[in-house]
Amino acid sequence: MVLKGLRLRIYPNDYQKELIDFNFGANRFVWNNMLDMMIKRHENNPDLKALKAFDLNYILTVFKREHIWLKKAESTSLQVTNKDLFEAYGGFFSKKRKFPRFKSKKFPKQSYQSKFVNNNVEIIDNSYIKLPKLGVMKYKNKKSIPSIIKYVTIRKSSTSKYYAVLTVDEEPEQLPKTNKSIGIDMGVSDLVICSNGRKYKTIRFDKKLAKKKHHWEKRLARRRTQALRDIQYKKKFGLSDPKTLEQYSNYIKAKLMVAKYSEKIANQRKDYLHKITRELVENDDMIVIEDLKTKNLLKNHKLSRVIANQSWRELRLMLEYKCEWYGKKLLIVNPFKTSQICSNCGYDDGKHGLDIREWDCPNCSIHHDRDINASKNILNIGLEQALVK
Repeated sequence: MVLKGLRLRIYPNDYQKELIDFNFGANRFVWNNMLDMMIKRHENNPDLKALKAFDLNYILTVFKREHIWLKKAESTSLQVTNKDLFEAYGGFFSKKRKFPRFKSKKFPKQSYQSKFVNNNVEIIDNSYIKLPKLGVMKYKNKKSIPSIIKYVTIRKSSTSKYYAVLTVDEEPEQLPKTNKSIGIDMGVSDLVICSNGRKYKTIRFDKKLAKKKHHWEKRLARRRTQALRDIQYKKKFGLSDPKTLEQYSNYIKAKLMVAKYSEKIANQRKDYLHKITRELVENDDMIVIEDLKTKNLLKNHKLSRVIANQSWRELRLMLEYKCEWYGKKLLIVNPFKTSQICSNCGYDDGKHGLDIREWDCPNCSIHHDRDINASKNILNIGLEQALVK
């Protein structure tokens, strides 16, 4: 059994939307107040042991007496918030994570998570879902939903769409063994280059919608400037109660349109990555990829935008969990000199500039495609590591 996340698009009514927004606020309030308390506690006495999730839940009961409105919130979600804060706070002191930050209601994406307790989450007729404190609402998803549900996360996207992400326990699909191994080099002109000669082209989804997105980005900037100028003018002369920036409908419309195009670009890119990784996992039992340091590569300002579009890190994460699900093997290797060593005879021909896409080995005279040669070297390194292990 493996844990999987299933994202359902949900359609709450106006009252349910108010409850969801209320739960966002309640969880944000608990997070910020608990974090503030833990910071002050550590500043006053650094030798005190850090509070655990159980201690935070005990303090939460006191919070609820002081702030009666918290009782209206979904109770298990507040406990999950305490657990997340405890892990984030402890992760910082173990030097594994950044220090937890305070949450803002202005952040465009909001979410909270609830535990599955006493069938408080239920699927009805494969069309409706019952959620804790929210009741029944319609959902949209083509996949069948397993009966074992662990958690449900309610999310609101930057485009004001609502989702219920179910963490479920599911028996993974068994893929047939192919007894094949493949090395993968990741590039710019081609997203994925395989050692068997296959290439997956880079698709610039950001360029496809660039004109439409830029059209609304210009209007967003202009409408924001106009709104701020109007607010300052009314404040200066005391004409009337000035609006907040969020009360200017033209500004909000432009902001929503920019968010919609950004979301569409992200969804298209993710869909493309899912199709590539699924095909690789289906066809090969062992996949070897290079350990790219994307942060260093992004320092090249001429290629930074293109590299960011490639989403190499997301591609690697997809391969990691899909290989784990389907019983395939993934190896991560150091790509040092993989583009300059001959995959046929092992001769080191020295560093090649990025403009050199093909070269002939001076030792064995074989002709190489730079990227395919690198992917073959990556596979060879992976096979050597697999033998050692």
